[in-house]
This record gives sequence, structure tokens and C-alpha cells, in this order.
Amino acid sequence: MFRNYFKTALRQLAKQKMYAAVKIGGFALSIAACMLIALYIRHELSYDRYYPDADRLYRVMIEVNDKGEHTKGLSFPAPFAAAVKEEFPEVEQAARIMPNNLFAGAGSSQLRRADKAENAYEEGFAYADPQLLEMFSIPMIYGSAEQALAEPNTIVISKRKADKYFPNENPVGKVLILNDDLKKPYRIGGVMDDFPSNSHFRFDFLLSMKGVEFWPGEQTTWLSSNYENYLRLKPGTDAGGLAQRLQQTVLDKYYIPIMKQEGNKDVERIGKSLLLKFELQPVKDIHLHSYDINGSGNYGDIRFVWLFGAIACFILVIACINFVNLATARSANRAREVGLKKAIGSGRGQLVKQFLAESAVYSVFSFIIGILLAALLLPYFNSLAGKTLSMPWTAWWLVPLVIASAALLGLLAGLYPAFYLSSFRPVAVLKGRLSSGARNTGLRSTLVVFQFTASVMLIIGTIVIYRQMDYILHRKPGFDKEQVLLVQGANMLGGQADAFKQRLQQLPQVTSVSVSDYLPVAGTHRNGNSFWKEGRTREDVGTYGQLWKIDHDYIKTMGMRIVAGRNFSATMPTDSQAAVINQTLAQELFPAGEDPIGKRITNGGSVFQVIGVVGDFNFESMRTNIEGLCMTLGSSPSIVSVKVKTSDMPGLISAVGGVWKSMVPGQPFRYAFLDERFAQMYADVQRMGYIFTSFSVLAIVIACLGLFALSAYMAEQRGKEISIRKVLGASALQVTSLMSVDFLKPVCIAIVLASPIAWWVMKRWLQDFAYQAPFSWWIFAAAGSMVILIALATIGFQSVKAAIANPVDRLKAE
Repeated sequence: MFRNYFKTALRQLAKQKMYAAVKIGGFALSIAACMLIALYIRHELSYDRYYPDADRLYRVMIEVNDKGEHTKGLSFPAPFAAAVKEEFPEVEQAARIMPNNLFAGAGSSQLRRADKAENAYEEGFAYADPQLLEMFSIPMIYGSAEQALAEPNTIVISKRKADKYFPNENPVGKVLILNDDLKKPYRIGGVMDDFPSNSHFRFDFLLSMKGVEFWPGEQTTWLSSNYENYLRLKPGTDAGGLAQRLQQTVLDKYYIPIMKQEGNKDVERIGKSLLLKFELQPVKDIHLHSYDINGSGNYGDIRFVWLFGAIACFILVIACINFVNLATARSANRAREVGLKKAIGSGRGQLVKQFLAESAVYSVFSFIIGILLAALLLPYFNSLAGKTLSMPWTAWWLVPLVIASAALLGLLAGLYPAFYLSSFRPVAVLKGRLSSGARNTGLRSTLVVFQFTASVMLIIGTIVIYRQMDYILHRKPGFDKEQVLLVQGANMLGGQADAFKQRLQQLPQVTSVSVSDYLPVAGTHRNGNSFWKEGRTREDVGTYGQLWKIDHDYIKTMGMRIVAGRNFSATMPTDSQAAVINQTLAQELFPAGEDPIGKRITNGGSVFQVIGVVGDFNFESMRTNIEGLCMTLGSSPSIVSVKVKTSDMPGLISAVGGVWKSMVPGQPFRYAFLDERFAQMYADVQRMGYIFTSFSVLAIVIACLGLFALSAYMAEQRGKEISIRKVLGASALQVTSLMSVDFLKPVCIAIVLASPIAWWVMKRWLQDFAYQAPFSWWIFAAAGSMVILIALATIGFQSVKAAIANPVDRLKAE
């Protein structure tokens, strides 16, 4: 019996090629999209779950509520980990990691073997406590986790870097030189296995914290926070309860007494206008639940996982709607078949099984094509999502999952049409009194409304994302990012940085040159401090801001604007103790219109005289408001910024490279452009825009496939009606309008329904940005017009074809 059902299904598929192509094509496209999104979601959810003790591993986090302004951070003082381990027996192990590139060696470095002369640029450096390797059970290729970082000036490198620098040999005991610092060579203590792509750790080099002290007393002070802390708890420990006790103990025993001793006024606000909350974040949650935490690392976002999952469901539902619509629309063609089978004894159950078998056949073909499409489109999807996903061809669960999914999808899509078609009464059918498939359009219109509601929402979302991206990239950030060449790794020049700068200034294409690692783009140095008016450190609450080291030409090179006072001058020796602050810091330190010029400020250690105020500029992502900034003269020689004025950029790069090679022969010349680095800060928004665009197009294509087939069938069913109207004097335009209006009604309803939902969703998304593109009414008008035009183009061909057909051909048999 089942064999007969499938034979019938294959005959129906061969008999109705266009409708079969629409059903299978729509299903296949949606299955391909769903599979790609499922691979993405599966990868995102798999982060940091492979550690043997993953359920007992936590990262310490602090949430600060300062007068209603919430921030989350990961940085704690150097003695924090040891204090927690000592105070709480539930903590089995505690370890620190410090990837902050403010400290020499961390973040990125120039690297070479001790027996080689040429350096190579590498990223992924971090200082780590020796116990970190053992805590996370990081597999070791050479050396032991317990001893690899146990001694000062030791380093653990990843397998891929060992293969790069020491191919086919055991590098343990070999020496590496970082940043040409011959006074501090690093001995390789071990080689660890590469961190997998689903790890929030992305380090290739771990430097031992043993014996490290970045300044005198740095390892014992509680007043400077630079370390991320990880804990491994004993089995059965209540992490939530421990976090509360940890918060109380650390505040009462360490933070508050030391703040009182130092006369820090913030201590009086703790528990009042300044609320501190310690949390233990499970390691398995770090990747998807850290998007709102200030700290190192590029994380995912659980909201995107939910969003892409919803998009996958929408696309799949749109394809299922096509199936239901076409099956019910063609009910009149199947009605006589149903009537005859019932007349000769077929029961309703048998007919339901037959129609479900047909649906299963469509589903199987769709899955085969969909999986092949997913494999073909995976490289493109990887480039969009910034991933390296692969098809799990060898996974044991793939075939059972595909079979179960094909059966389930076929059942769900075919259930309503099966019961609907099998419900026809044979007497009415055989007398020719059934045409409900052509006339009963209520359900089909509702389903079309849903299809286009989802499509319009995706289109509106795409427009909003692209407008926000365009706004960010073209909004004036307060500095001139155009035509600024960044020469990287300039610390390799040693004491020749000033000479290099002077030689570059002699090039005719160069207008200004500055030496500083502090730039208004991500990935460069940052140094958070608190600031007070001189003499007010014990009376006032500190104002948080950045402290940057720059040179005399920095402000000119970056195209920043002095709004009060003056810039630094090379002819004034007293400027070595001077500062130029931004407007935000000036307003916070000197409210009520007080003139900051000539006033003295301090960060608790050094005292600076304010000589100028620079206009506010965005030096972090535009997701956040501009913070206070204090710029002073100082040495920070890793990046040389070159402001140029030329249309021959390759010639300029060649000229700068020539100067570099003449001064440091054998060292690689690395460069970038400031505007490109600025755009990289928003690469995640760009990727989201590309993904939204792709899925919006896909959703529209699938919806329009169904609309095209539905309009073709409706034109066929209403052929005699149209012919009679033409005989009675209706014009081709009137007939075309009649056909089009019937389909445009649900599309217009979809636009009305989708607009407020899309407005709410995208408003929520824009809340992540401190600076937002205007949310204008024309966005909804543009999305609606686009969908209406696409729908008209889809149904227009069939409408015109029906309108210009000769009525005699339809009516000659009457």
C-alpha cells in the first residue's frame, strides 16, 4: 500500500512540474538557510564546553551602579586572586590572566628566535599565572602544565606557533626575544595544544607571571585593577552564594580599609550612590553573555543567536505556507480523484496517508537539494559570519537527524492539505459542484499576510542596519581619520623614533607625523585613571578618564580641534608637566563654566597644568558615550602616525618603507590606515547587515515563488470569469487590476502589521549605540514600496497573460 502511495506521489510530481518546482525549490532554499543557521548556532553554543571541569570553572565579574549608570568589568587588583583563594576554602584554584597591551609583552609583540635577526609580528600574548594551564586542563604537546610557567621569564607557545618557529623539533628550553629586549629573554617552558575555534581564549603565547612586577608595589596594591580572574570551585559549591560572601569579604576586609587609608572619597558612596556587585560567570556563558562587559576579547551575543534562530523559523514557515497554499489552491483539480476513490471504497484514512506520502516525497527531495545547497553556500556564509564552519558529514547524528527532520517537515506541511483534500464529499464532487479551492481564499490570504510580514520585517531591519553603519562611518568623530598612514612596530627603531619622524617629515607628500600608541581606534593603548583638582584627592570623588601619552604633533596629525587654550609646543620646556584635556573631562572637573586653563589636576600620582582643551572626539566605539581624556607628553613609540596629502598612495607607502628599511634593515615594514582600523571597530555590524540582506532576499524569493505559482493557478481557475468580463467590455487594464488587487490586499496588510513590530525590534537594537541614525518614516515607506513592487512584478506576468488571452479559447466549449 505504501509503495502505491509513493508511486502516486511521484506521478503527481512529474505531472505538475511547475508547482512541484515551486514547492521543492522553496523548501530546499529554506532548508539550506536553516541548516547554515543551525551550524552557526550549534557552534556558538559549543563555546568552552570541552574543559573537563567546565561546570566548576568561573570568571569573576564586577557590576558597578554609579548614580544609575551601569557598567560591568573584569579587571581586579593583582592580589585579588590570592586573597580569594586564602579566604574561601570552596575555591579549589584561582588564577589570573592579563592581556592588556598597555603592559610590555601583552597583546601583541615583535618576536624572534634568539639565534635569528629578523622579527615577526605576532598577536595573542597574555601574562598568566602558572596554575592557569592546570586549572583549565589545557593539553600540552611538550612540557608539563604544572612546570611550564613555574619559573620567571618563561613562555608557553601554541602548537601552530611552535611549528612555525621550530618546525619538526621540541622547542622546550629554546629562547625567544620579544620586542628586541635582549635584557629579558624568554625561555620556552612548554608547547600547548592550539585553542579550538570555540574557545573564548585566543592566545598563542602565555608569559609567566612569576616574578613580574610592572612597577614597584604593583603586585600588592589594591588601588590598580588590571587582571582578569578565574576560579575553579570544589564540587557542590553554590556559586551564587559564594559570590555574595566574596563581595562582602573583599569589600570589608580589603577595598574599604585601603580606600579609607588613602582618603578616597568614593568609600563614603559604597552602598549608597555607588553600588558594587560581584558575580561568578560560568565559563560556558562567557562567549554569549559578555557583550555588555568592558574587557578583553571579541565575544558573541546570545541575542544574535535568538535572532538568527527566529529568522530560520520564519524562512521555513514561509516555505511551508507555499506548500499549504498551493496544495489547497489546487484542491479542485484533485477533487474528482478524491471523489472517485471514495466512491470505490477508499476510506478517509487511506486518502490522508496518500497525501501525507506525497508531502513526504516533496520533503525528501527538498532535503537532498537543500543539504547540497547548504554545502555549496557554506563558504559564502562563513565569509559573512566570520566563521570557519564545516558540514558535519561524518557526524553519527547527521543521517538520523535529516531523516527525522524530513519526515517531521513533510508531516507538518502536509497535515492540513491532507485532511482538507480528504474531506471532500464524493456526491458533490462527482456532480461538479466543488470549486472551493479557487474561491475559498481566506486561509491562503492569511498565510500570504504572514509570509510578507516576515519579509517586510527583514527588509526594514536591513535598511536600519545599513543606515546605522553608514551613519557611524561617515559621522564626524571629532578627528580626521582620512589619509593617515600608521607605521606599526615602530618600537623596533629603538632610540631612532625621533630621527625616523624627522626623515618622514621631509617627504613632500607628508604634512605631519606623530609618535604615540594611543589612537582613537580599538586595539591601541588605553590607560584608565581617576582625576581630581590638585589638593582635592581626599575631599572630592575622583572623575574617571583616560590618560594618554602623546607627542607635540599628535593633535595636529589627528586633525583635532583646540577649543580653548593652546596645543603643546616643542619650544616650551614646561609643557613636560602640562596637559590638554577634552571637553568632557573639563566639564566634569570644572563645572559651572569655570575656566580650566591654567588650573592644575592630578591622577593621584602626577600633577599636570591644563594648557588646552580639545574638542570631544570618539576614541572608543560609538556604542558608548565619550569619556574624559587627559593627554600629556610622553614616550609611547610603537606606532607612528603619518598624515599625508597625496593621490599616489602606493608611491607614498614605498617612500615610507624605504626610510624604514634604511634605518632598520631586516625588520618587516608593517602599516595600516586609520580609516580602515576605524571601520574594523564595526565589523560585527557590517556582518550583521550582510547576513540580514542575504536572508531578506531569500525570504522574498521564497514568498514570491509561492505568489507566482498561486497567481498562475488563480488565473487558470478564473479563466472563464475573465473571458466573460472581456466579452462584456472589460479592458485588459481592468482585468489586470482586478487580478492584482486581490493579491496586493494581503501584501498591504502585511506591511501594516510588520511596521510597528520592526520599529520596536530595531529601536531595541539601536539602544546599543550612544549615537544613532534617525529612525525616519521613509524607511517603512521604502520597505513597503519595495515589497509592493516585487509583488506586482511577481503576479503581473500572470495577470497580463490572463488579461490579453482570447476569450473565445475559453468559452468555445460552453
